[in-house]
Amino acid sequence: MPRLPYFEIHAFSDPAMPFSGNPAGVCLMDDFPADKVLLGIAASNNLSETAFVVPTGEDTWHLRWFTPAVEVDLCGHATLSAGAVLFGEKAVKGESAKFDTRSGRLEVSQDGERFAMDLPAIGYRPGRPSDALQAAIGIEASPDEVYQIERIHGAGYQMWVMPHEGLVSTALPDHGLLRRHNTNIILTAPGRTTDFVSRFFAPASGVNEDPVTGSAHCTLTPYWAERLGKSGLIARQIGQRPGALEVEHKGERVALHGHAPRYLEGSILV
Repeated sequence: MPRLPYFEIHAFSDPAMPFSGNPAGVCLMDDFPADKVLLGIAASNNLSETAFVVPTGEDTWHLRWFTPAVEVDLCGHATLSAGAVLFGEKAVKGESAKFDTRSGRLEVSQDGERFAMDLPAIGYRPGRPSDALQAAIGIEASPDEVYQIERIHGAGYQMWVMPHEGLVSTALPDHGLLRRHNTNIILTAPGRTTDFVSRFFAPASGVNEDPVTGSAHCTLTPYWAERLGKSGLIARQIGQRPGALEVEHKGERVALHGHAPRYLEGSILV
């Protein structure tokens, strides 16, 4: 029975808060098995995403991501986690781990005690609020702004900008109703102690609430950079399992910086 090296990384964790950040599975393999095997491993792990990593050359790997339900086009926290594992295993010889993915070439490098990740910016355009979606999100006040996001996880995708942090932190979404609308929601607002805060609800992609979402910050970063008039920002995702990161708007790209401690390591028997 093959043994696959397996790690769980807590991406974008807050060093001052134990058991924070977004858990990601990272599975190292020589080649990809059938998709049903990858999906079965991800479903068994039951984390927001599991990253599957196959080497293709020096400091280059093919990277795929699966939720417990679907393969996704972009996942930030599992990419950061894959990079952290490869650096920790001394598999990276140069300055960065380079990943070829559904979203093109992504890179992870070391940033002192943290890791830095280069991702594509994801555009947004004005959208319309929906009473049905507002009820599904479980918020009392209407959003200041609503944006439609480019489809990246096989479902509708919106960003709702709220007047203040309290409305984001107290939202009580009906995940079943959101799933029926086939819409994932980024909820965001100005932060009390950070530049902005957010939560991400993705039941349409098999994840009710993602703890700290790298792909969401591909849209949050350019939005808040333009709104606040600065390229470097401090962000926090404030769900039940919070996390912290620093972001930078770089035109068509964004840089995300955060901690990625290893939580466990072992083997998967397939």
